[in-house]
Amino acid sequence: MTSAPGHGESESRVQIVSWQQGRLATLLAEIYGANSFYTHKFDGAGINTNALAPADILAALPLTTKQELAADQLQNPPWGTAYTYPLDRYTRYHQTSSTTGHPLRWLDTNESWQWVIDCWKAVYRAAHVTATDTIFFPFGFGPFLGFWSAFDAGTQIGALCVSGGGMSSETRLNLIHTVRPTVICCTPTYALRLIEVAQQAGLPDLAKTTVNTVIVAGEPGGSIPATRDQIQEGWDARVIDHHGLTETGPVSFECREVPGTLHLNERDFVCEVIDPNSTDPVSAGETGELVITNLGRAASPVFRYRTRDIVRITPEPCKCGRTLARIEGGILSRTDDMVCVRGVNVYPTAVESVLRGFPEVLEYRSTVSNRDALLDLTIALEFVPNIQNPDRLRLRIAQVLREAMGISISLTVVEPGTLPRFEMKARRFVIEAPPHL
Repeated sequence: MTSAPGHGESESRVQIVSWQQGRLATLLAEIYGANSFYTHKFDGAGINTNALAPADILAALPLTTKQELAADQLQNPPWGTAYTYPLDRYTRYHQTSSTTGHPLRWLDTNESWQWVIDCWKAVYRAAHVTATDTIFFPFGFGPFLGFWSAFDAGTQIGALCVSGGGMSSETRLNLIHTVRPTVICCTPTYALRLIEVAQQAGLPDLAKTTVNTVIVAGEPGGSIPATRDQIQEGWDARVIDHHGLTETGPVSFECREVPGTLHLNERDFVCEVIDPNSTDPVSAGETGELVITNLGRAASPVFRYRTRDIVRITPEPCKCGRTLARIEGGILSRTDDMVCVRGVNVYPTAVESVLRGFPEVLEYRSTVSNRDALLDLTIALEFVPNIQNPDRLRLRIAQVLREAMGISISLTVVEPGTLPRFEMKARRFVIEAPPHL
């Protein structure tokens, strides 16, 4: 298998920036006057788009937030006004996996959907997935964008794509042994869940299947070393992480040559990193919030979209040959995930990083609640069956959490099979609203 960088992925930084500026100018000319949301937004900011030189466009544009887009859809149901063409041109519907009851609804034309598919082809290219592979998707996609685009991209590169929707986990495992896929696409949580089900059902060891690559997305676990180690050991396969959003499309991908970093697809996105409080740009190597402008999705674009993802960028070229900027360690956290527990900032990724370091922890659930006007964190642990001395293990985990996070966390052990299981994005970090707020 080969993984030669695609067109433009190994250009110089000067060439990449020049390419982005040209595409941004073309996109702005396409949407201004046709896309009501952004036309009004730019006019309200006093921006004369016709007077901007290509090199000056990005800095002149205002930031876009998810709250703005959600408010627009509430005021102009069901689609809002952030669409460029007449609605009869749109052929694809997706939505975000919001837990608030108000997901963002997103439409694409055939042309903009093809652009999304082409972005996913970059993921496959970096993972060394080719027409010779068989790709298995072991879940029902629902209305979420990510794996619909992965499935269509897989068929277009010539791979055999197998859908596993509407099946039990055990049936999917049997299908793996039947169709002999080489690639699995799923969330990190479900990759671990399939290992668990195979062991409980007495099915053949997944490490002995034909699968050599597990492409994960939807959660940060693919770039959390302890989580990816569990997946790689259980499947005896290379984990490839990827991330994107319904609003932006597939943004980043891990190459096979260098684990632990995600390449930003700068041929199709302008990627900035800002201080989430001041919104000033941060220097290379510093953490900040990722801001995305998609360059080829004229039908439903986002300009300078605040993703809420906290990342650390390195511009250094990768040994795979790509000169695209990279995210070190994947998505480190999200600005809206952090909670302050007794004066200490706690992120779900930090909790997962510790707990996945204990192979005895089969599943867990974190709950943040209000106690005496302060937020408190408790964690329910589910161990593998027949664990010896679970209370001693609980105390050892509590000590590691205390050393890693700087606070004591109450841990309880529950019976095997008690905690919920997930196929798509897991909900392991539950915040109970304080009753007086």
